[in-house]
Amino acid sequence: MKNVLEYLEKTASVKHDQQAVVMEDQSVSWAQLAEISQQIGTGLAKHVKPKTPVPVLAEKGIDTLCAFFGIVYAGCFYIMLNPQLPEARLKSILDTLESPCLLTDAQSASLAHSLSANVIEIEELKVEANYGLLNKIRTAQTDSDPLYALFTSGSTGVPKGVLVSHRNVIDFIDTFTGTFDIGEGDVIANQAPFDFDVSVKDIYSSIKTGAKLVLVPKQLFSQPTELTVYLEKNGVTTLIWAVSALCLISTFHCLDYCRPQLINKILFSGEVMPVKHLKEWMSYYPDAVFVNLYGPTEITCNCTYHIVNNNDGYESGIPIGRAFKNREVFLLDNENNLVTESGKTGEICVRGVSVAMGYFNNPQQTALAFVQNPLNKKYTDIIYRTGDLGKYNEDGELVFSGRKDFQIKHMGHRIELEEIERAMTAINEISRACCVFDEKKSKLFGFYTGNLEKKELHGVLSKTLPVYMIPSALRQIEEFPLNKNGKIDRKLLFEIYGGRRR
Repeated sequence: MKNVLEYLEKTASVKHDQQAVVMEDQSVSWAQLAEISQQIGTGLAKHVKPKTPVPVLAEKGIDTLCAFFGIVYAGCFYIMLNPQLPEARLKSILDTLESPCLLTDAQSASLAHSLSANVIEIEELKVEANYGLLNKIRTAQTDSDPLYALFTSGSTGVPKGVLVSHRNVIDFIDTFTGTFDIGEGDVIANQAPFDFDVSVKDIYSSIKTGAKLVLVPKQLFSQPTELTVYLEKNGVTTLIWAVSALCLISTFHCLDYCRPQLINKILFSGEVMPVKHLKEWMSYYPDAVFVNLYGPTEITCNCTYHIVNNNDGYESGIPIGRAFKNREVFLLDNENNLVTESGKTGEICVRGVSVAMGYFNNPQQTALAFVQNPLNKKYTDIIYRTGDLGKYNEDGELVFSGRKDFQIKHMGHRIELEEIERAMTAINEISRACCVFDEKKSKLFGFYTGNLEKKELHGVLSKTLPVYMIPSALRQIEEFPLNKNGKIDRKLLFEIYGGRRR
């Protein structure tokens, strides 16, 4: 198998008229999903050459998904652009791509025209499919050709486009769906925006297995009780969600109002899952499989997993677990020596087929992160250095220990901010917590939501943490600002609350 479209075509041939994708009152069958994608691919092939990056500025929806597959039918690779991003960031991404066109939907057309001189609405590309042309394009492709690029923040201030190939996705999805027994009887609820790699697991698990894909409208995440009703109405079985999305439901105890009956798999990633929120979910779904997933975009979604043990209290946090098959995950110390003993911290590094192609049109940043394996001097062996820290527990599983840049030195001690956050969220009255270090002032801030005054919180923390780990500035806030990927926006959090005296 060399092209992800083989997933779609095989499933469409078997499940022809059955529902493939649903969003609110709209839906398409598998045959329609394939046909519309082929039409778009035929129309697009008149405008671009194979291997061209094709950005899509559109809202999440069925037509946007068809546009992705249409771009792949044209032999190109897609880049999702979220219309909610600042125009300056969108322009920066388009400058990096140097694409000859920009696809859009009617809703985003005005913005698209302000960004590009060559805008094509997706609807205009729906022409009669030319199967001879599409087959000719397919014949010239290999599994090492790019499938999509996802742009992440860059340390230089310029977004970096992580380029992922067909081979990367096929290797991961085959393993992912097999490991967690995702099949044609499942209904997957897509929470993540299409420009976030969590959505890759939803989309490609669906087209590989024939599981129905239910797109969750973004407005429901500001209406959590209606969100649970939507999941129940659509018979959802599988949640592959960001931690913040799951915490939204558990924070407001929405499962008391409506408990979707068929959910049996809950997989989470993106941030450290607060144990109290995990326990609440598990109390409603005692027979469901819960999985902690770990991995940055650069290694194609996830590289390790831990299946939650119902009998474990996880007082020390939830491990990120062991590597998926056909990828090696290991730790290197500051001198590039292999770390094998438990309890010793090292940088998490990944090698194998899942390692992405690098950053599009950015050889300098690629060379910094996608490097020769320092443990191998004999032949080319590219690894990705995640910048994340980890250590092995006594069971030989990896435990996430924070970012290199989240490890701080304060009052003469090296401190992992995640350790303080875990201590704060372990307190019953605290819902969520986030710590930020102001390096210029050498001041440690602790932000939290919950029903505990800061003086009381300080007193409780003094019982579990050494004095140098207790934030000198505790800020009780109503809610955490989130970035577009549903993670806590630490920079914005500090900008909003960090300068205030309380």
